[in-house]
Amino acid sequence: MFTARDHGFMAQALQLAERGINNTMPNPRVGCVIVKDDETIGQGWTQPAGQDHAEIQALKSCQRDSLGATAYVTLEPCSHFGRTPPCADALIKAGVARVVAAMMDPNPEVAGRGLLRLQQHGIATSSGLMELDACKLNPGFISRMTRGRPWTTLKIAASLDGCTALANGVSQWITSAAARSDVQRQRARSCAILTGVGTVLMDDPQMTVRESDTGRQPLRIVVDSQLRTPPAARILHGGNTLIACLAGQTVKSAVLRQAGATLLELPEQDGKVCLSSLLQVLAAREINEVLVEAGATLNGALLRQGLADELLLYYAPTLLGESARGMFALPSLIGMEQRMNLDIQSLDRVGQDIRIRARPDR
Repeated sequence: MFTARDHGFMAQALQLAERGINNTMPNPRVGCVIVKDDETIGQGWTQPAGQDHAEIQALKSCQRDSLGATAYVTLEPCSHFGRTPPCADALIKAGVARVVAAMMDPNPEVAGRGLLRLQQHGIATSSGLMELDACKLNPGFISRMTRGRPWTTLKIAASLDGCTALANGVSQWITSAAARSDVQRQRARSCAILTGVGTVLMDDPQMTVRESDTGRQPLRIVVDSQLRTPPAARILHGGNTLIACLAGQTVKSAVLRQAGATLLELPEQDGKVCLSSLLQVLAAREINEVLVEAGATLNGALLRQGLADELLLYYAPTLLGESARGMFALPSLIGMEQRMNLDIQSLDRVGQDIRIRARPDR
């Protein structure tokens, strides 16, 4: 169905989509290549929200008339009016003869309607070319559209014996500077960074992107059921911080709001903030990807409740001993059949450390 040339041009479109890895949110990362007479005449990728989608940028960059051309796009062209007009209409107006999409758009407002609209105007369409590669670019957008919650990644730095801090809480620095720079890149591509109040009280982190000029900072979220976050905490500096808490704490709420925090009162589950409700609210706020940088309590809760989609583990070549703090607060097991299995997606060396990307095997 697809030729070697089709694969080559779609691979080019996927590379373009990666250029928007840090700043297309809440829109998906999309790349587009316009081809005529086996020659690329235009290319583009999705710009920050409210600006051109990939197809529009590609059409604007065309060096020749696009009449009769083929458009290779990593996601089905949109067919609805959102922040920008429909890309399908722009392709129709440009006179392209064929559109090849890597994947269908999971957005219910599109979901095949973009390709159908093109077909109704005599444009040949096909989809599924390098679909898996396209999906890997947008796990958060797909998750938000199909499951109603963001893609959630637990980032943990640990010693080889699985410890994240000394017994007294000291954790800086377990991993190397190279690993910490890699974490900065993970932050840059995330819509939000989630932590627990325990981490705020122990480490007083900023949770900001400091090594990439993304033009934006991820939303910072603190899970703090009883509002123990100090008003002077660094995570509140500059605003853009959301504290997820339980209702009925008027005095504490007023103080933290005055310090620049936005408070989100959520339902209670076992005396704490309902994490499932939190993720649903974040999806409603168009958050695609959440990077969790927390302690064992929050990490364990997300895993136990099936809310952790991926683990990003950085292991340093060091040992911290049996009294050091662990990675996850999980219940004791009485049988091996109760263990939680992981599917390793990748294993790489980052400086002197090992980076493992794994997913719960459900």
